[in-house]
Amino acid sequence: MTTLILHPQRDIFRRYAPGLILSLLVAGIALWAGNNPAISAAGFSALTLAILLGMVLGNTLYPRIDEHCGGGVIFAKQHLLRLGIILYGFRLTFSQIAEVGVSGLVIDALTLISTFALACFVGKKCFGLDRETCWLIGAGSSICGAAAILASEPVIKARADKVTVAVATVVIFGTLAIFLYPALWPLLSRWFSPEAYGIYMGSTMHEVAQVVAAGHAVGPETESAAVIAKMLRVMMLAPFLIFLSARIKATSTTTQGGKITIPWFAVLFILVAIFNSFSLLPTGLVHLLVTLDTLLLAMAMAALGLTTHVSALKKAGVKPLLMALMLFVWLIVGGGAINLLVEAVMA
Repeated sequence: MTTLILHPQRDIFRRYAPGLILSLLVAGIALWAGNNPAISAAGFSALTLAILLGMVLGNTLYPRIDEHCGGGVIFAKQHLLRLGIILYGFRLTFSQIAEVGVSGLVIDALTLISTFALACFVGKKCFGLDRETCWLIGAGSSICGAAAILASEPVIKARADKVTVAVATVVIFGTLAIFLYPALWPLLSRWFSPEAYGIYMGSTMHEVAQVVAAGHAVGPETESAAVIAKMLRVMMLAPFLIFLSARIKATSTTTQGGKITIPWFAVLFILVAIFNSFSLLPTGLVHLLVTLDTLLLAMAMAALGLTTHVSALKKAGVKPLLMALMLFVWLIVGGGAINLLVEAVMA
C-alpha cells in the first residue's frame, strides 16, 4: 500500500522537478544580473535577461536534456505565468489613479486603444502577418511590454516562437526609447511640463523598467509621474485580456454557441489590486509577495526562452520588426499628440 502511494509522487517529482529547477536557476541568474546597477540603469529588467539567457541555453545545452526537463519547463511557462500575473496586482493600488488624475486615465486608454487597433490593421494589411503575431506585438506595445505579451499568450494560445518575436520587439525598441525620450526632452519642454512629460513617457513606453530608467534621466518629478502613469496602464491589462477572449470567440469558426472563455487569472489580478488598495497586509509581506512575483515571472520567461529556437525567429523575418517600428513611431508621435490634446481639453 505504501509503495502504491509513493510511486505517483515520485513520478510527479521526476516529471516536473528538473525543469522547474532549471527555470529557477536561469531566473535566479537573471535577477542577480538585473540588480547590477550598470545593467538596471540601461533599462534591462530581470524578465528581459531571463528570456535572453533562456534562449542561449535553449539553443545550446537544453535540447540535450529536454527529455528530462520538458515537463517542468512547460509547467513554468504556463502555470507559474498565470500565478505571476495574479500576484502582479500587489504592485498596484487604485489610489495611483488619483495621482495622475482623470486626464492621465484618458490618455492611457486612448493610447492603448489606438496602438492596438493600429497593430491589428497594419500587421495584417501592410505586412501580411497572422493574427496571433499582430495581437502579441500590439499587446506589448500598447500596455506593458513583455508582461502583457506573456499574459496574452495563454488567451491567444500562440506558439512560443511568436511570443519570443513579440518580446524581441519590446527589447529592441524599448531599449531605444530609454535613450530617445531623455534626448527629446529639451526639444519638447516648451510643450510639456516635467510632470506632463512623465505622463507622456509612462503612457507610451513599453516596459516599467524602461520607464524608470528614462524618467530618472530627465528628473525626479518626471520619473514619479512616468511610473504612476505606467502602472495605471498596467491596470488595463485585465480588461484587455477579457476583450481578447471575447474577440477570439466572436471570430472563431470552430465553435458555435459556446460561452466566452474568461481568463480568470486576469480577473484575479484585478481583485488582488483592489485588495491591495486597502493596505490590509503589512508592507513587508507585500514586498515579499512582489519579490515572489518577480521570481515567478522570471521563471516563466526563462522557460519561454528555453523552448524557443533561433531557427523559428529567423523564419519570422523582418516584418514583425517593421510592424513594431511603425508602432514605436506612432507611440512617440501619435502618443505625444494624444497627451497634448487631452491636456488641452481637460485643463
